Amino acid sequence: MDRQLGQANSLETFSEFFVDSAATTAHLRTLHGEKEMDRWGTLVLAYKTLGVVFGGLVTSPLYVYPSMNLKSPTEEDYLGIFSIIFWTLTLIGVVKYASIALKADDQGEGGTFALYSLLCRHMNIGILSSKHASTNSRLSHSMDEVTKKQSKLGIFFESSIVARRVLLFVAILGMCMLIGDGILTPAISVLSAMEGLRAPFPSVSKSLVEALSATVLIVMFLLQKFGTSRVSFVFSPIMGMWTLTTPLVGIYSIIHHYPRIFKALSPHYIVHFFLRNGKEGWLYLGGTVLCITGSEALFADLGHFNRSSIQIAFLFTIYPSLVLTYAGQTAYLIKNPNDHRDGFYKFIPTAVYWPIFIVATSAAIVASQSLISATFSVIKQSVVLDYFPRVKVVHTSRSKEGEVYSPEVNYILMILCVAVILIFGDGNDIGNAFGVVVSLVMLITTILLTLVMIIIWRTHWGLVALYFCVFFVMEGVYVSAVCTKIHEGGWIPFAISFILALIMFGWFYGRQRKMEYELTHKITLDRLGMLLSDPSVQRVPGLCFFYTNIQDGLTPVLGHYIKNMKSLHKFTIFTTLQYSLVPKVAPHERIVIKKLGLKGVYGCVVHYGYADSLNLDGDDFVGQVTDSLQVHIQDCADGRPSSPVEIQEEISDLEQAKQAGVAHIRGKTRFYIGKSCSWFDRIMLAFYELLHNNCRSALPALGVPLPQRIEVGMLYEA
Repeated sequence: MDRQLGQANSLETFSEFFVDSAATTAHLRTLHGEKEMDRWGTLVLAYKTLGVVFGGLVTSPLYVYPSMNLKSPTEEDYLGIFSIIFWTLTLIGVVKYASIALKADDQGEGGTFALYSLLCRHMNIGILSSKHASTNSRLSHSMDEVTKKQSKLGIFFESSIVARRVLLFVAILGMCMLIGDGILTPAISVLSAMEGLRAPFPSVSKSLVEALSATVLIVMFLLQKFGTSRVSFVFSPIMGMWTLTTPLVGIYSIIHHYPRIFKALSPHYIVHFFLRNGKEGWLYLGGTVLCITGSEALFADLGHFNRSSIQIAFLFTIYPSLVLTYAGQTAYLIKNPNDHRDGFYKFIPTAVYWPIFIVATSAAIVASQSLISATFSVIKQSVVLDYFPRVKVVHTSRSKEGEVYSPEVNYILMILCVAVILIFGDGNDIGNAFGVVVSLVMLITTILLTLVMIIIWRTHWGLVALYFCVFFVMEGVYVSAVCTKIHEGGWIPFAISFILALIMFGWFYGRQRKMEYELTHKITLDRLGMLLSDPSVQRVPGLCFFYTNIQDGLTPVLGHYIKNMKSLHKFTIFTTLQYSLVPKVAPHERIVIKKLGLKGVYGCVVHYGYADSLNLDGDDFVGQVTDSLQVHIQDCADGRPSSPVEIQEEISDLEQAKQAGVAHIRGKTRFYIGKSCSWFDRIMLAFYELLHNNCRSALPALGVPLPQRIEVGMLYEA
């Protein structure tokens, strides 16, 4: 009885590694990632954000007016449109994103999926993979207790499977729409800038403009491998010139054409606009919504920079620049009402046309960067949370965890962007598609932010109601307007999102089914003891590293291996590699060892940061683990009294096992789809197997020699 109790306690201790690692991660992150930057460093970082974060937003004047099919617009119409643009930028840009959303980060990451992850950390909603959830359980334990006591909404989500699935669907839709934004932003930005060639050179064909745009985009994507820091170093001066020159042209246009333009800041012009235009005014919102395009990147790119740098750059440069540029455009159009189809280049004075064209083209190229970087970030988040097939994620900075690059994702984006330009070359069609993406992503962010305010921040209900009513109504009206354009190109993001959502759901469903099987058929220490007590099972000489991801028990592959091989190495270390959100893990904190209650059976967690190299020589890895194991044995770290003789005997057995040979064993599992499976399971699990067979391995390369590698195949019955 005492032996069984000891084994049970050992297993509990083993599962506590992963909980303890959350505290370790938090401590390391405090040391490495949360140091306050000095003022100069923050200003430099704010300067760099110009080339990465705000490209899509600050270049929106290129295509807002051309995307609006205005019919005989009057002075009052233009004043109403400018008033709508101003208040959209102010409420959504300044209030929602810069002041509220940037505070809702998930360990420094932003975006809709980060909001979902943040909610999962504070609610037991059963959606996050158990690996991720339990890793963070201790960090959020006290908050969970408060949530359960005070938040009725949190209790509702925990108790309703339908609510949890709807929340997951909304988060996935937001992520897919953001990736769609990453495809459409480069296409419409570069294409709109290149259209400037056709004004001075009417002989330039539309096909040539499309070909030039595609070429520029290909070069842009090929530069991504150098990382956000290097790219922003090159791009920020370009965006700085754009941010400075366009408002200067705007000021000139205001003085020269319509000095009273700022009277339109009064909201009553919006009311008169809709009263005068009715349904047509509502449809025009499909174009005006593009003024806030790229605002989601302001939040989603948070992992590449920090909150202060983004706020400084937006409030003191981007926002004033946009207001003055749109004011200048509108002032010109009031005096030249029929030039709205080329509303940007027409308002540029002839004397500075070509310099502005060069800056505009360069800025449009840079504008692509904001959503490309955001796409890399959300893909990395979903891969870490096990919601997306594993792709290669390269950390391009040794000091910033969120600065990432994915080769596979980069080249897929490049192909899709070029395809959008060559197939849907009409800027109006792309603009319609763009409007759908922009408005839906904003609306989803509003919904998730409202949940964060209620469940996590405990914001006063009056402020929550004010926030939700203002932004949900405002963005809901925008969504209703752009949805009328679905047949005119608006279907493009829905098609992209459907394909991405299918991939994500198929992967998620397969991973959940696999996790359910492993938890149901996990091997307990009692069960392991019974297997080893079988006289036909031998403890063979040698040292074995048995890789597992299960935290509360041992992988069922172990039972499959013992039953068929009738053996287990005398020294077996169940090893889990655990990713930590820090650059590097200190050597003394890298390896955690626990004895699991059976002779020669240990648990080991290897922590590694995003800048740590796991491409170790196999012998180095074995040496590090065995050295830590010897220290653990000598220190009697499990609290069990041991005599010096027993300690020396165990160390001697370890050395003999190491000399006898080392083996690294990992499971290679597949689903067995039998006749009893439903048609839904047959389709989804077959799709999961297709994705699984074509994605990267979950086990990072450890430089293990081929003769030491053993893969144990096992079929999981669906």
